[in-house]
Amino acid sequence: MQRNNAMIEMQQVRAGYGKTEILHGVDFRAERGEITTIIGTNGSGKSTLLRALLGFLPISAGDVKIDGISIKNMSRAELARSIAYLPQGKNVPDISAGRMVLHGRFPYLSYPRRYTEPDFRIAREAMEQMGIGNLAERQMAQLSGGMRQKVYLAMALASQAPAIAMDEPTTYLDIGQQVKLAGIVRRLSGEGKTIVLVLHDILLALKISHRIAAVAEGEIVWGGTPEEMLAQKVAERLYGVAVGAARTETGMQYYYEIRD
Repeated sequence: MQRNNAMIEMQQVRAGYGKTEILHGVDFRAERGEITTIIGTNGSGKSTLLRALLGFLPISAGDVKIDGISIKNMSRAELARSIAYLPQGKNVPDISAGRMVLHGRFPYLSYPRRYTEPDFRIAREAMEQMGIGNLAERQMAQLSGGMRQKVYLAMALASQAPAIAMDEPTTYLDIGQQVKLAGIVRRLSGEGKTIVLVLHDILLALKISHRIAAVAEGEIVWGGTPEEMLAQKVAERLYGVAVGAARTETGMQYYYEIRD
């Protein structure tokens, strides 16, 4: 991953919880306008890496930089304006979809929070971009998992952050909703957003990512393109499963190879 256009960069980051260190000198890069996916087995440190990247978890050594600026020198609002976050396993709030999207404007508001007309306009435009402009008055609890994810993505867009980080965004989505979400993520990347994903779905990671980073025992043990991951049999080394690929009219399709 040695390129010179990284929007997000972690340099020898060490972090953990209390006295337990989870990340051991992590180097990680996410290039501008690309989808970079973090993979790894359960407990490998994927979500911890994302939390450290977002400044949610104090780092004991190393640095995280966004656009060349250390997050140590950024306020919480400045960081939120730089990178939006979609956490895993979000509780369903008792709020309308429109008000949820407006939360994306929080980094621009001083206390007490009072929305202005530009805030409402930006939120409406974000919902239209996600194709959910008609859901503004619907309660979040009334929406399907796929529709709620679109609301959260609209909230991220309303923040106008150039980067979006998502932790297991396909969790609890059925296969149809997963495919739609993957299409949205690719479109956002095409529009210039820098996307960082944590995924457990290896086939989806291969399908939509520009670059992939593999985490094991709190370290980045491999990084490269989907083509390189396939050629170097990274999935087989990490998970003990072989992955194959076939070129079709709609692009490369990936599959698990079942062996006797």
